[in-house]
Formats: sequence, structure tokens, C-alpha cells
Amino acid sequence: MSDSLVVIRDVHKIYRRGGEKIDVLQGLDLDVPAGDFLALMGPSGSGKTTLLNLMGGLDRATSGRVLVGGKDLTTASRRELARWRARHVGFIFQFYNLLPVLTAERNVELPLLLTGLSRSERRHRARTALELVGLADRAGHYPGQLSGGQEQRVGIARAIINDPTILLADEPTGDLDRATGDEILDLLAALNERHGKTVVMVTHDPRAAERAKRTLHLDKGTLVAEAAA
Repeated sequence: MSDSLVVIRDVHKIYRRGGEKIDVLQGLDLDVPAGDFLALMGPSGSGKTTLLNLMGGLDRATSGRVLVGGKDLTTASRRELARWRARHVGFIFQFYNLLPVLTAERNVELPLLLTGLSRSERRHRARTALELVGLADRAGHYPGQLSGGQEQRVGIARAIINDPTILLADEPTGDLDRATGDEILDLLAALNERHGKTVVMVTHDPRAAERAKRTLHLDKGTLVAEAAA
């Protein structure tokens, strides 16, 4: 269908709330080339996070096709999707989702616990990921001992520890002050430019979107404009 990493064709997503039918995405088409850094913008309820979740295999389209790296996510079983996500997708969230009882290193290591890697190899990979995000000296600290920006860096280290095919970031700077948010955007840009990671980022912040290579605008479940950075 396409040489793009992400191929979305005629995708509809419908939720039902009581007797009401809500068309969140309405016949959406999208291609995301490998190595892209794409920002998704639009008002609340426009379908940005829903689209992100479809790309990450966290949700299914009501109709249409979603392919990532040649994997058809619309026909895969739940078990197949879980295995595929663990190998190919790194998720970065607004509120970090770190476990407070675990150190930074152990939080980063979590995605590796279901693999066959030894404990020493898991620790080595976790420390390498923390070093990449500039937190090698905070490996033994707990989330409560870290700043918000440091917590988000731990979240990014956790997202990249499996060398994923695609990074999906949902408002990664939404809970941070401007200066700290800029540091996180610098890190995402470096992962994209220096390490070739494909990044799709949902944001309400035009300044954050400016850091992406492309910005895609959604309104009421449809693509209304697209601009190059």
C-alpha cells in the first residue's frame, strides 16, 4: 500500500455512550514515513489521542486499516498486539506513569521483565538508556526524589529501552514548565535526528509543534491542514 512506516486508510473510530454514537475519526488517511517527527494538533475531542492509540495498538479502528511497519493492527489478535507493542512501540505520557516504589533504573527496566534477558543484561540496558537521556547519575533515585523533567526523562528512557520502531508521545511537555519542556523536546529531536527514531507527538502547544518536522491538524475527526516545519 505504501513505503511509509505508518499507513492509515479510511479509518473510522466510533464510540458509543449510552444511545449516542460518537464518530471520533471519520475516514482518516495518513502516511508517516520512517524517520519522521510528526506533531498532531487540534482541539480537545478532535481525535488526536485516539489516533495515537490506534498507531500504538492500544485501540482498534471501527473500520479501515492501520498498518505499522507492515503489521496490520486491525486484524491482529489481542495477544499478537501485546507482543507487537512490547517490541515495536515506545509510549511517552504526560504524567510519566512511573512506579514510586521503584528506582529510576528499575522503572526503566520494567519493559524487559517479560523477556528472556538476564538480570545483568536488563540492568546494563537500563543504565545505557538512562545515560542516553542524561540521567546515569540518578539510576538509584526514586521518582519522589526527581524533578518533573527528570521523571519525564526516566519515562523516555523506559520508552526507548527496547529500541522501538516508533515513539508515541502524548502531551510529553504538558505537565512541565517552559524551560524543562524545551529540554524534553531537545531530547525527542535528538532521538529523531541522531538515532533515527520515528516520533509522533500529540500536543496543544504550538511552540512544541514547531520542533517537529511536520504538523498535522485534526478537527472533528478529520484532517484539516498539514504544514512542514
